[in-house]
Amino acid sequence: MNYWLMKSEPDVFSIDDLKTKTTSWDGVRNYQARNHMKNMKQGDLVFFYHSSCKNIGIAGIAKVITEAYPDHTSWEPSNHYFDPKSTPDNPKWFMVDLEFVRKFPKIISLSSLKESPELKDMPLLKKGNRLSVMPVSEIEWQVINRKQSHTI
Repeated sequence: MNYWLMKSEPDVFSIDDLKTKTTSWDGVRNYQARNHMKNMKQGDLVFFYHSSCKNIGIAGIAKVITEAYPDHTSWEPSNHYFDPKSTPDNPKWFMVDLEFVRKFPKIISLSSLKESPELKDMPLLKKGNRLSVMPVSEIEWQVINRKQSHTI
């Protein structure tokens, strides 16, 4: 199993929104983030991260339920994520489907993550890393889950 972190602005789509419905993670328009999604496997677990908000941090866990498939929103001229270079015959962008696993009782803040020496190499904590999809090592996954159990 692989582990991931995916960012979303909660005023657009939050962990509570995911709780009520499975979602297609569309609109990723960064090649590195897209490649991470293409490496996701069914059953992989994801930290759901709230960004660009008052309470930035990990809000819960989701699960990958479909492996990467072409992001059809890139073919729709009226869609915000339209890309004229992406076509059904030659898709440039991909998405995966996620389902809710659990919401943490309290968001694990970015500052709390930065306090853990075991997480010093985590891509999320590297200066200038703004990727919306990134891998999480098994050790990082375990450390963060231990933090979550201490926030209850």
